[in-house]
Amino acid sequence: MRSRYTAFALRDADHLRASWHASTRPTDIDLDDDLHWRRLVIVDRVAGGPFDRDGVVEFEAFWRLGGERGSLRERSRFVRDDRRWFYVDGEIG
Repeated sequence: MRSRYTAFALRDADHLRASWHASTRPTDIDLDDDLHWRRLVIVDRVAGGPFDRDGVVEFEAFWRLGGERGSLRERSRFVRDDRRWFYVDGEIG
């Protein structure tokens, strides 16, 4: 989760694609140059340990866009495939 947040902050679309599960990976990732991600807070985690095949991470990411500030809260699902974790999807809320 933290590496994906960093990829959004650095506008690293290649890492986002590489860490997105093939079953749900979009063709294009549109990253807004004016949107600045400021901070990530992990709110909750379910499973996702060294012996798990899937996991859930709930986070809140804080952003700034011009004079506006806000946050995005999401509950994200991940799966492990060949020792690598991949983002599957998330529920914003």
